[in-house]
Amino acid sequence: MELAPRDPDPGEPLQTDPELVTPAAAAASATTSGRRPAASLNNAAHWWRTTNHSPGVVAFIRRARRLLPGDPDFGDPLSTAGDGGPRAAARATDRLLGDRDAASREVSLTVLQVWQALSEAVARRPANPEVTLVFTDLVGFSTWSLQAGDDATLTLLRQVARAVEPPLLDAGGHIVKRMGDGIMAVFRNPTVAVQAVLAAKAALKDVEVAGYRPRMRVGIHTGHPQRLAADWLGVDVNIAARVMERATKGGIMISGQTLDLIPQSELDAMGAVAKRARKPVFSAKVPGLPADLAIYRLEYS
Repeated sequence: MELAPRDPDPGEPLQTDPELVTPAAAAASATTSGRRPAASLNNAAHWWRTTNHSPGVVAFIRRARRLLPGDPDFGDPLSTAGDGGPRAAARATDRLLGDRDAASREVSLTVLQVWQALSEAVARRPANPEVTLVFTDLVGFSTWSLQAGDDATLTLLRQVARAVEPPLLDAGGHIVKRMGDGIMAVFRNPTVAVQAVLAAKAALKDVEVAGYRPRMRVGIHTGHPQRLAADWLGVDVNIAARVMERATKGGIMISGQTLDLIPQSELDAMGAVAKRARKPVFSAKVPGLPADLAIYRLEYS
């Protein structure tokens, strides 16, 4: 006698003959039970790779960055040098997301760009304020160091730094970088910059190593250089360096832009006199210096 099929118990799992299950039914069953098919995962990964490396998507995000506050190129080595949370995060992002043509990297840098811009705004620091740039180096240092050797050279540089840097820092100057026997510093006030340089020159008189008494030459120029992270770049930086080079035998050279900002009473109080430096008749044009730039030699007692 043939028994009628019984209804399945609601609490009992449904028994299915594996041979009768179609691929479509298996996929539907897997989806229903919460397991995504491998094909769906592969499709999602392929979509992400394609979108993340799409030149159109990357270009769109880069264009959008130029409409947002901050440096649209934030993330390169120049913009992330120095201290600060956004800069440190950007350096880490660059290491972790090394692919430079990925949308994910651009999105991350967009967030950091805005973060950095807001940090600057809160600190109320203008992007390119007027500052006075000071460049220094030592006359004849390279020739002397070749003969004196490394030990004497390092001893000299340490003594020079101990003599020169405290007067600059105590006056509120910021040492941007050290370049072998020279430094680049930035001051907010041109009068203070000159006072600090005179103090540094006075302190250097006590330095002597292996018979070498260093003579420091200085170039001072005021302008609006481009502040980028911990560095300062631009035409005015180049001008300041070229002004220093005019002091071939040492001394202090100052541009007309800086001199115009210093009251004569302040120069008198410092015992300083500015004399126009004449360009040698047969000298070639100095690259990086405007033709109409006036340069003065600062003489002091």
